[in-house]
Amino acid sequence: MKKQLLAEAKNSMKNAYVPYSKFRVGAALRTKSGEIYTGCNIENAAYPVSCCAERVAIFKAISNGDKEFAEMAVAADTKRPVPPCGSCRQVMSEFFDKSMSIHLTNIHNDIKTVKMEELLPFSFEQADMTDK
Repeated sequence: MKKQLLAEAKNSMKNAYVPYSKFRVGAALRTKSGEIYTGCNIENAAYPVSCCAERVAIFKAISNGDKEFAEMAVAADTKRPVPPCGSCRQVMSEFFDKSMSIHLTNIHNDIKTVKMEELLPFSFEQADMTDK
């Protein structure tokens, strides 16, 4: 299952819309029911409104009514397995269990698997908005 998810993430890189940075990223998200949602980064001339591959995959799943996730893979052409940016980590922490596995890779097949808690320890959570 991990191997398939990594392949899906790499494959989705080809759909990236990156006319400015030329930096392609792909992501694949597996739900607990086995459905896979892919995403690629989508840039915009106004950089702040661009969207990363991880968030595209998560938003596709959420918009289809899927909210229970099992694991994610992220791929890019980097020297080390690609880490998600801070914005993606915060969105991931909103929807992923702290123990969920996230597989990071590059086109050289280097793989690093981390848990959500490792990516964003002590994250801002929904409970922080209600616990006073």
